[in-house]
Amino acid sequence: MIDLHGKVALVTGASRGIGRAIAIRLAELGATVVVNYFKSADAANQVVDEIKAKGGSAIAVQGDVSKFDQAGNVVKATTDAFGRLDILVNNAGTTRDNLLALMKEQDFDYIIENDLKSVFNCSKAALRQMMKQKYGRVVNITSVSGVMGNPGQTNYSAAKAGVIGFTKAMAKEYAPKGIAVNAVAAGYIPTDLTNALPQDVKTNIVKFIPMQRFGTVEEVADVVAFLASDRASYITGQTLAVDGGMV
Repeated sequence: MIDLHGKVALVTGASRGIGRAIAIRLAELGATVVVNYFKSADAANQVVDEIKAKGGSAIAVQGDVSKFDQAGNVVKATTDAFGRLDILVNNAGTTRDNLLALMKEQDFDYIIENDLKSVFNCSKAALRQMMKQKYGRVVNITSVSGVMGNPGQTNYSAAKAGVIGFTKAMAKEYAPKGIAVNAVAAGYIPTDLTNALPQDVKTNIVKFIPMQRFGTVEEVADVVAFLASDRASYITGQTLAVDGGMV
């Protein structure tokens, strides 16, 4: 069984969707969890309340992790509260889809900042504490769009592909320091980002998934929990697809 007792985990963008499921799962396995959010204070506090209701330990910390200074403050709040940081899950991200010919420059920049630079910001901020501990687990949430590309998502695909490259490079740099860095490439998982899709689009997407169904946030969370645990102690620099066989 995966045991995360004694570990402190920071999950970015954890007020809803995949991040919420990850925060709850890590707490169920014994970790003390910091639920990061940007605007959704009520939703983040609901996650904290749910964790505490199950006997776990959690706090909510506000911060826009796409901003370098704020990401640093979120990490500092974590270490100030609990004295350590063992697990960082870089989950925060969003979409602004459009065909390339119609995409505005600010929409491209916005996604790179939120989905890629946030990973840099938080990972860099967490490094000092993890190196001091000679232990750390970083799990970056990427997407199948970053592996195979997706029409209408040049910005998102580029950002998520960047996360994969970042993961591989950071893993090689810090493996000697006891820090493992991996990525989880999520397939089509029903969240706020995908719920807005028209039903006919969803039906067509399912046709391209060998398992013939969407995944669940819990299925992603279980893989993250494994990679964040000592059961995955000899795994680093990898991207594990949770996509029903799409890639």
